[in-house]
Amino acid sequence: MTIFGKTIWNIATSAVVILLTGATAQAVPVVPNFTQGSMTSTTTTKSTVNETINSMDYNTGYQWSVSGTGVEVIDTNKSISPTTSSVNATINGTTTTWTGVGSRPNFKQSVPGAAFQYTETMMGPGLTNHTIIQRETYIESTTETTSVFTQ
Repeated sequence: MTIFGKTIWNIATSAVVILLTGATAQAVPVVPNFTQGSMTSTTTTKSTVNETINSMDYNTGYQWSVSGTGVEVIDTNKSISPTTSSVNATINGTTTTWTGVGSRPNFKQSVPGAAFQYTETMMGPGLTNHTIIQRETYIESTTETTSVFTQ
């Protein structure tokens, strides 16, 4: 036991003496032991992007069209364009005014019993088209870097 105790005492006193003397550490230059080399690094990044595209188309007025063959306006003194009228609406305290169709001309078959074709189309203000596109994009990027060095 005394040998072991003396060994610990000698190590402890040596460490205290070194610390108290203030000895500085000296750096030894490191000299590379190679003449040339290369290093290759590869970085791969993977990501997924989820997006929703929400597109809405609105009419702010009206669209009215008439076409056909074998038909005519009943009152030939009137225009074939409809009259307009202002339409007011209040929803939750917000008042909106737009131009709507007032009265429109009436048509009749030119020759009773003959062939005819008549089309009347009316589209008022409001939402006309709502498109929702949901897509997921997967992106993978790989970068490889090679460094060549010589001494």
